[in-house]
Amino acid sequence: MSDQRPAHRPAPRTGPRWGYAPPVGREISDGYRRRATLLTRSALTVGGVMAVAAVISGVLVSQADADTRGGSGAYGYLALFLWFGILAATPVLLAVAVPAAVMTRRVRRSEAAGTGG
Repeated sequence: MSDQRPAHRPAPRTGPRWGYAPPVGREISDGYRRRATLLTRSALTVGGVMAVAAVISGVLVSQADADTRGGSGAYGYLALFLWFGILAATPVLLAVAVPAAVMTRRVRRSEAAGTGG
C-alpha cells in the first residue's frame, strides 16, 4: 500500500455564497424623470407635426387635382415636398420615441415598486 492519500475535495456548495444579497434597483433621479418627460413631449410634437403635414399634403394634392386649368401644379410639388419631410422625420421620431418609451416605463416601474426616490 501507498502512504499517499487522495486530495481532500470540499463538498460543493448548494446555497448562495457568503455575503450574497439580491440586486437592488437603482433610484431614479429627478433629472432622469425630466429627460423622460422631455423625450416624450418631443416625440409627441414630432408626431403631431408629421400628422399635420400629412393632412396638409392631402389637401394640397386634392386641390392640385381639382384644378382643371393646370395653373396650380405648385400645390402638387408642395405636397411632394411635405411627403419628403415626413419621410425624413420618421427616423427622428423613432430615435426620440423609443428611448422615451423605455425611460417612461422604467420610471413607472420604479414608482410602482416604491423605489422612485
